[in-house]
Amino acid sequence: MNQKLKTLLQITPLKITIFVILVALALFLSDFQFLRLVELKTLDLRMASRGKIAPGDETVIAVIDEQSVSELGRWPWSRTTIARLVDQLKKGGAKAVGFDIVFSEPDDNTTLKTINALAAEMKKSGISDSNVTRLLAKKRTAADTDAILAASIHKAKNVTLGYFFHFPRKGHEKDLAHITTQRIADNAARIENSRYAMINSTTDKPDDSYLPRAYAPEANISSLADAAQNGGYFNMIPDSDGSYRWSPLVIAFGDNYYSSLAVSLVHAYLDFPALSLNLEPYGAKNVGIGDILIPTNESGQLLINYRGPPRTFLHYSVADILKGNIPPETFANKIVLVGATAIGIYDLRVTPFSSTYPGVEIHATVIDNILHQNFLTHSSFTHFIDICAIIFFGLAVGLLIPRLRPISGMIAAFLMIAAFVAVNFFIFFRFNIWLNLVYPFVTMAMIYLGITIYHYFKEEREKKKIRGAFQYYLTASVINEMLKDPAKLKLGGDKKDLTVLFSDIRGFTAISEKLTPEALVALLNEYLTAMTNEVFQHDGLLDKYMGDAIMAVFGAPISQPDHAHRACLTALAMMKALRQLQKKWKDEGRPAFDIGIGINTGDMVVGNMGSEMRFDYTVMGDMVNLGSRLEGTNKEYGTNIIISEFTYEKVKDSICCRELDGVRVKGKIKPVKIYELLGEKKDEANFKDLIDAFAKGLARYREGKWDEAIAAFQCVLDIRPGDFVSTMYMERCNNLKEHPPAEPWDGVFVMTRK
Repeated sequence: MNQKLKTLLQITPLKITIFVILVALALFLSDFQFLRLVELKTLDLRMASRGKIAPGDETVIAVIDEQSVSELGRWPWSRTTIARLVDQLKKGGAKAVGFDIVFSEPDDNTTLKTINALAAEMKKSGISDSNVTRLLAKKRTAADTDAILAASIHKAKNVTLGYFFHFPRKGHEKDLAHITTQRIADNAARIENSRYAMINSTTDKPDDSYLPRAYAPEANISSLADAAQNGGYFNMIPDSDGSYRWSPLVIAFGDNYYSSLAVSLVHAYLDFPALSLNLEPYGAKNVGIGDILIPTNESGQLLINYRGPPRTFLHYSVADILKGNIPPETFANKIVLVGATAIGIYDLRVTPFSSTYPGVEIHATVIDNILHQNFLTHSSFTHFIDICAIIFFGLAVGLLIPRLRPISGMIAAFLMIAAFVAVNFFIFFRFNIWLNLVYPFVTMAMIYLGITIYHYFKEEREKKKIRGAFQYYLTASVINEMLKDPAKLKLGGDKKDLTVLFSDIRGFTAISEKLTPEALVALLNEYLTAMTNEVFQHDGLLDKYMGDAIMAVFGAPISQPDHAHRACLTALAMMKALRQLQKKWKDEGRPAFDIGIGINTGDMVVGNMGSEMRFDYTVMGDMVNLGSRLEGTNKEYGTNIIISEFTYEKVKDSICCRELDGVRVKGKIKPVKIYELLGEKKDEANFKDLIDAFAKGLARYREGKWDEAIAAFQCVLDIRPGDFVSTMYMERCNNLKEHPPAEPWDGVFVMTRK
């Protein structure tokens, strides 16, 4: 019995294969969110790899861009300007005009307010002059910009107005408290023309819980809503990573279902054929516009088949349209979407092609998908294919690999995975079918990895199993702090505002080649001892040694309100101690070296990090990474100590610094100002002339006044001969004079090294 049980529990390649396949299927069927997100990223990769596909010419975009704002004034514009745009597009023969904008409030019209106030005052005062009354009525009509726009929309008979829905968010219920029941009812009446009138269902009571359900609509004012031929919401719902891959074609509100702006525009463009929403017991099946059936998921969302990067669709500036610079026939029989792309009102979205994709162009993409019926297929049938792929490819790897030598098995597994990926991409490119890439890939990889590990332990059975034990290396202060609260021994950490310091030796490799191992160790130990003493002298935490580098933290585990100041004092003290060591080493005939120090302040996760078997008390986070990068940035500027703008804000009243540059570190979008740490505030007199002269040069450089900047930096060199940063900026200025930067230029230096 024991032998049978032992045999049953014995691990084999086949059991590993079956186990991995079962786990993969369980995760797949339960829609494990992490792997789903990874799959969505691979969908983005496939779409981006496919490249740009020319859309149809039915849809163009009238953009409220920088030119329009510059020529027509700050947004929002007067409704008379919008009316002129409607008139111009109608004149050009536009078949359908859709606004990715909502006019939910009356126009802010001071003239009309004045006229109404004057009429009210006349009535109150008993003044009754028929001529004045007629004049005021005439002026009121001329000044009523909402009425003017409504008249243009009514006359055009081709306008679809956009609106949006409010959605309840857990924990943010108060955000919707201002929306009264009466307001909801009024707004609901104004969006009746975007309601699905035909609902087809295979059951008497379809389950619409899968559909997004709105709390209230934010509709256009009644005069405009009544004048428009129809409407449609422009809500878009991102995936969990913030990317927009799906377009909701139906939103439930009350007892009705409403169509999107894209659906309503296609409906109008095709001369209003039958519009239907088709439901099944588990949710939505598709949306019908005449003979076109638009496939959706159960939530009524269309998987967007993006055509390319921003501006794949033709953009026309509203300013050019109103000035008549665009031939009117350009818009003949077209769908014209009106939306904003100007800075400040830019509707940016993350898509597979860009992280700054205009929202109005997403609507254009959906319209193009519908008109050309160029849909991405992701259905219950592809779901079944995915399950078959997990089983088939998993068994193929699991049955083949154990029969091959290690190298041959590795090559075979690689070729099978590569072939699967290639076929998956080909099916997507050629047939617009989205088959799952991640689950079969991970299944094959995990089976190969599991069998490889199995063989490794089988061949290395003479080695003892590694027994882990809890080990942690902390300073005495950390240990004492931990002993006060044993719960801190658990894995995990807290977010705190801290300062991190990184230091590293310059040219350490070259020095190590000149010394014997014993001499090198002695030199390094002497250096690290001196630097560590300065860290402890200012109550810092020695996080770790990384070869010849030092990482220290201030503000943990014991809270220190002045942690940024302590870190800066530590850096100055380290440089002072290093200068003493350099002199000593020179007297002893030993090689000397220099160091770079980077300091950053911000929110970091601090605590015990690692596994249940081993962990360290340390800090993690983007702010830590930035501190490390600032240490390396010293090489670019010929400096010893660089601090970030976040540290500078905390120490500017106690520490002397000069601003060096604004840099955009690799992998980040927002630039960060960096400063050279010069000394304590009490020594400001020694640095004031240098700081002022350099600041003048930096200002001229950012203004693009190259010659003035060069002259200012020359003054810095007169104050501090050999100043590397000034020389560097002079070289930059000379280079930029010959090769002017592209506009707009923000003067930010982009770091390409981490």
